[in-house]
Amino acid sequence: MAVQVMLISPALNAALREARFDGDAPLDAAGVRRAVAVAAAVPAADRYLHGPSERCAGTADALGLRAGPEPAVHGWDLGRWSGRRLAAVSAAEPAAVSAWLTDPSAAPHGGESLLGLCARAGRWLEALESAEDGGDRRVLAVVEPAVVRAVTVGALALPVEAFWRLDVAPLTLTALSGRSGRWNLRCGQQLSPAPDPAD
Repeated sequence: MAVQVMLISPALNAALREARFDGDAPLDAAGVRRAVAVAAAVPAADRYLHGPSERCAGTADALGLRAGPEPAVHGWDLGRWSGRRLAAVSAAEPAAVSAWLTDPSAAPHGGESLLGLCARAGRWLEALESAEDGGDRRVLAVVEPAVVRAVTVGALALPVEAFWRLDVAPLTLTALSGRSGRWNLRCGQQLSPAPDPAD
């Protein structure tokens, strides 16, 4: 039984522009405009979901998706660092940030470790696969970049450290097709605005 899981990273908001740890904040006006502009490029699916953050919900709305919230794909829980600037945390807690970047089991912020994030993302992918009732099914979810990276690591059985080497730009499509143990990946497809008919 084959499944296609398509993940769209959300549009920009102030937290992304300012290099902050994920804090729940809505899209800014430019992010909304960009998402609306690329809505026609979103592929069709049988089921649409979005992570519970304001950024993911706002992106799904701007893309015109009838998507429901999916708590299992919430962003990385970074505890007391959430919403803070990376530069400020690095200056105040250099040893903690170093541990977080080098030890996948570390959670000096009091939230979720990288191993925990990847395990949660992997369970969600497995649940999607086991929930299918025969035939090919396509699921599209708007999820935080960290979730896209964690799902990719798990699906391809990559070393967890590979998470830090995966870049996920705003409003890009990452698609996985196949089944557990045999996922194929199409990554980083930029959603592009529809051509102007006047051109």
